[in-house]
Amino acid sequence: MTRAALPGSQFQSGNLWKILPLAMLVCATFVLPAFAQEKDKLWRTLSVSGRGVETIPTTLAQVSLGVEIQGKTAQEVQQEAAQRSSAVVAFLKSKNVEKLQTTGVRLNPVYSYTNNVQRITGYAATNTVSFSIPVEQAGTLLDDAVKAGATQINGITFVAKDEAIASAQKQALKEATQDARQQADAVFSALGFKSKEIVSIQVNNATAPPPPPMFLRAEAAKSADASTPIVGGEQQVEASVTLQISY
Repeated sequence: MTRAALPGSQFQSGNLWKILPLAMLVCATFVLPAFAQEKDKLWRTLSVSGRGVETIPTTLAQVSLGVEIQGKTAQEVQQEAAQRSSAVVAFLKSKNVEKLQTTGVRLNPVYSYTNNVQRITGYAATNTVSFSIPVEQAGTLLDDAVKAGATQINGITFVAKDEAIASAQKQALKEATQDARQQADAVFSALGFKSKEIVSIQVNNATAPPPPPMFLRAEAAKSADASTPIVGGEQQVEASVTLQISY
């Protein structure tokens, strides 16, 4: 049985099947070169990572200090530790320190050993706080905090202000990008290639690791006649950028 062609159609169904392969061939002719160009574009790329480092002065001291009390009963040491801690916190608030917060409250038994027998001989209570203060004020403040009742200075870490770190991060990213581009130009020059365009950009990191903490003893600060010397340092902000460049 022969099927009739649709009204208005110039081709019968038999002729249509003859034309389809030709149309598919024409479409493939246009698609394949574009696909080959994209494939070649991805294959002929160079990936290079650049590094940028900015050094900025530290202007803030992040301090951790506390009060430790030992006594016969848990209630006794806890009450005295609370009273001394309240006095220290009140003193710190009067000095307008920044980011003041409680970082630890502990109450532990104190043991002694006699003939391999463990006995509780008392209790120890410890309350700790942390805060930030400008570096130039840290020495005097630590001495006064000990006078107010602090018995522990657990450590000091020097950092830059957030605004300075953010500005240094942007500059380090610029340096990392320039470093990556200069490396790529050197490679292309050595091989006789020419760079075309940047295919992708990856920001690996832009961090500001803090310097290691400095540890002090409260006893030393208490016995000194002069202010405890506190000297800040420098902080490095690092950034890494990876570029993928076609050639």
